[in-house]
Order: sequence, then C-alpha cells, then structure tokens
Amino acid sequence: VLVTKSRRFPLMIDPQNQANAWVRKMEETRQLRVFDPNSKDIMKSLERAIEFGSPVMLENVGEELDPSLEPILAKNIIDNGGGTLSLKVGDNVLDYNPQFMFYITTKLSNPHYTPEVSTKTTIV
Repeated sequence: VLVTKSRRFPLMIDPQNQANAWVRKMEETRQLRVFDPNSKDIMKSLERAIEFGSPVMLENVGEELDPSLEPILAKNIIDNGGGTLSLKVGDNVLDYNPQFMFYITTKLSNPHYTPEVSTKTTIV
C-alpha cells in the first residue's frame, strides 16, 4: 500500500532484491524501464516516461540522489486547466501523465538519507 498508493514516490531499502523483483513483476505489463545511477540518458528516458505514463525504476542508488531528480521527486505538478497537467524538469515543461510511476531501490541495508530526500520520498 505504501508503494502503490502513496502521494510520494517510494524509495525502497532492498538489500535482498525482493522489492526489486516484486516491482518488476507488478509492472511487467506496463513495460517497466530499469536504470541504475550510472546509466546514460536517464533524464531523457524519465522525461519520455513522464509524458507517456510509463513506470521507471532507478535501482542500486547510494545515499545521495542526483540533484536533477529533484523536480520529479518534488512533484511540482502544474494544473493547466482542462484536465491537462505539466511538470517542469530543468528547462523543459513536460505534459504530465498521472499514470507515471517512479520507483527507487537501494541495496544498502542501513542507509542514512538527507532530510531533503526523506521528505520527497516514501522510504520503505
């Protein structure tokens, strides 16, 4: 329930990869895209996923998240009226699809996240 119904995106502490496997199985019909922090073009892929409502999983993160993820984690969604939503990511204003889901997992067993990360995610 915390992962699927929360207002914030989940950050799952997952040293045994159980949450990772569960998310992959749950989202396999929606074509889950999986990245790690060292992947190229994460932001471009995230922008496309936001527009098309695709699920994305960022796995094996450390104790600090990339600052470029901040506008996505903050969910600063703008209501344009007429049922359209948008989200500003960097210099781009993207159409926001409410079906978009962003999962973050870490293999660290006892991570210490900053208060900023803790307030923008649901740590499970």
